[in-house]
Amino acid sequence: MSDAADSRRNWTHHLPYEDLREWIAEADRLGEVRRVSGASWQEEIGMAAEVVSHADDSPAVLFDNVPGCASGFRLLTNIFAARRKNMTLGFPEGLDKVALSNAFADIYNPDSNLVPPVFVDTGPVFDNTDSGDAVDLMKFPTPVWHEDDGGRYIGTGSYNVTQDIDTGWYNLGCYRIMMRDATSVTYNAAPGKHGRRHHEKYIERGEKMPVAMVIGGDPMTFFIAGGEVPDGISEFDVVGGIRGKPLELVRGPVTGLPFPANAEIVLEGFVDPEAVVPEGPFGDWTGTYTEPGRVRPLTDVVAVHYRNDPVILGFPPQSLPDEYSRFRAVTRSALVHKNIVAAGVPDVTAVWAHEVGGSRMLLGVAIKQRYPGHAKQAGHIASQCQAGAYSNKWVIVVDDDVDVTSLDDLIAAALTRSDPASSTDFIRGGRTSPADPRVHPDERAKGNLTNSRMIVDACIPFHWRDRFSKSIKPSAEVARRAREKFGWLLGPAED
Repeated sequence: MSDAADSRRNWTHHLPYEDLREWIAEADRLGEVRRVSGASWQEEIGMAAEVVSHADDSPAVLFDNVPGCASGFRLLTNIFAARRKNMTLGFPEGLDKVALSNAFADIYNPDSNLVPPVFVDTGPVFDNTDSGDAVDLMKFPTPVWHEDDGGRYIGTGSYNVTQDIDTGWYNLGCYRIMMRDATSVTYNAAPGKHGRRHHEKYIERGEKMPVAMVIGGDPMTFFIAGGEVPDGISEFDVVGGIRGKPLELVRGPVTGLPFPANAEIVLEGFVDPEAVVPEGPFGDWTGTYTEPGRVRPLTDVVAVHYRNDPVILGFPPQSLPDEYSRFRAVTRSALVHKNIVAAGVPDVTAVWAHEVGGSRMLLGVAIKQRYPGHAKQAGHIASQCQAGAYSNKWVIVVDDDVDVTSLDDLIAAALTRSDPASSTDFIRGGRTSPADPRVHPDERAKGNLTNSRMIVDACIPFHWRDRFSKSIKPSAEVARRAREKFGWLLGPAED
């Protein structure tokens, strides 16, 4: 248990699981795991994953007995919903999504709260090892997640472990992994991502890069591997800080790279410095397919380590909003808030990275206005700060009487408190994702992965706020009394 406690919120942080199996047991205790036997990897697993992905009260799904795959090999999906969201992040059930986001930001301190891992001789991940001619990725229950995907993706809830060839820094990065055949894969690391920068150094030397791909592991380590951890800091250390104790790692016998001793499945291999192969299309986090013709590095898998009855962790994006955006909204919103405040912007009262924008494309920021230009300052910094810059498109800044988590309230404020000609700024040349469907194919081919951003000042105009039309929304006191007296009207009708 970590010592992160906040008397204002009256919670203590504790992760009740050490690995993916213990997570399944905890989710079972909550009554939030459904089991499906015999679903096909060709279509049915992907269909079921899409069905449960969108609703926040939907269950996790554990697939077993997948035809054509090894007996006992399983796949888990939809881990971030309902009460298990809080359990997964280590917080009590009573926290709503805003409180959960703030609580996560309190325990996530990658610049300071670091606990390095320890190495052990062995662990359950070495229950089984296939190497050389025995490597056969086809025996794992790897689905086609979306109907127009270009292949089977074994890695959606996975992360790659790589090492900086100059500094020795270990990076964990979430890059989807597509199977090519029984012994090779390719993965997608966008320009600028740490894992790609590691590979570029090997390319300069003409050498193959060692990689360890953790295909099933504890959810917290997967989540941190996909976050914006600063350069030079290992996600292993960050997870140790969150847990309040070091992770136990083993070294891969082929690559020497570290990975958790209790991981479900780990692929060890080498990334070619020159050879590239087709990757995708794939249904990405924007709710759209990646472009055809994309190529990514060839990775030869030389060893596979896995536990008895291993479990793949699946975390595929779906049309928005979905599980992926639900998770990102919780973990990113308060971090953007922290970034804005750290830049010196006062009285930022709330931030929400909206699910409908994949938690990146639409940010809502609430402030208590203090001076002319305050809203523009907050909006511009939100669009360019560390946690908010990648793939952002819209920032809407509102007064603190607006609930920024409510899309209706946010858009209503933008429509009634802003003027398109005078309240909107545009930024050109912002960093975006290869998944952004609005990047022109010719620009994408050039590597010009940039976009524009719209900053909307939807606050009551500061210099004539005293003359602005008053909202008809009832005061907090009147709303409270109305609920107390007439809330019964919203219940079931009486016979």
